[in-house]
Amino acid sequence: MTLADGVWQQIFTFDHYGELLALVRNSLVAGVALGLVGGLAGVFVLMRDLPFAVHGISELSFAGASAALLLGVNIVAGSIVGSLLAAGAIGVLGARARDRNSVIGIIMPFGLGLGVLFLALYKGRAANKFGLLTGQIVAVDTPQMSWLLGTSALVLVALAVMWRPLAFASTDPDVARARGVPVRALSFAFMLVLGLAVALSVQVVGALLVLTLVVTPAAAAARVTASPVLLPALSVLFAVVSIEGGILLALGSSIPISPYVTTISFTVYAVCRMAGRYRVRRWGARAARPVRAGVRPAG
Repeated sequence: MTLADGVWQQIFTFDHYGELLALVRNSLVAGVALGLVGGLAGVFVLMRDLPFAVHGISELSFAGASAALLLGVNIVAGSIVGSLLAAGAIGVLGARARDRNSVIGIIMPFGLGLGVLFLALYKGRAANKFGLLTGQIVAVDTPQMSWLLGTSALVLVALAVMWRPLAFASTDPDVARARGVPVRALSFAFMLVLGLAVALSVQVVGALLVLTLVVTPAAAAARVTASPVLLPALSVLFAVVSIEGGILLALGSSIPISPYVTTISFTVYAVCRMAGRYRVRRWGARAARPVRAGVRPAG
């Protein structure tokens, strides 16, 4: 066997695949829920220009999960607590975009440093440490499943309630404020919802690659449509395909799940970007303009 063959078998090995597939039913169900959460939250992350905030929240989510691992309590709960603390700090201290970037730049290394400290103190299995950085959804157990589905439902309900006013406030905050929309309160509420979404996504791809679920699917969808209905639908579809495909591919290998999820997600984005360029050449620049805060959907 050559070195290339050995590497290939590590990446794609489907021996006894049917037997292993029965072990990831929880993971596949959780993947759908997380795809819904990441895909819908990602729409507003793009509109409000918050990708950097997503990364900052993920670092403190990693610290919370690491602390929970050290203390022997629920890791998902620890991740959620860390995310909410980060999201709340960013929402309160970084109300303006200029201040927000500074706050995130302070929170990120602090959270990462705490996480590394907690993992250094943890004397358990090394795989548990590695999973916090690269994801480990293939091994979702029943308690984690309950936390994941319960928190996902909470995020989806919150997004449904605030969707229309938040979309208005994200597109034109000055006009929304003049119309009586509580722009600042909505902004803080969304930061908390985003914190929950990030905490859930960390369970799939780990703290280092969380952007691939909360940002990339929405960015891909924005390359091919600006419809307020089709954009979130495609974003959710792309997120679910990335997660489910990553789980199914990771099951047949010894490689962590995150490379598969990120590769699928990036491939979808690349295809959508090329499709968007084709539409621009054929129909004009307005046909495939990315959605950004303050930019009206293309007609």
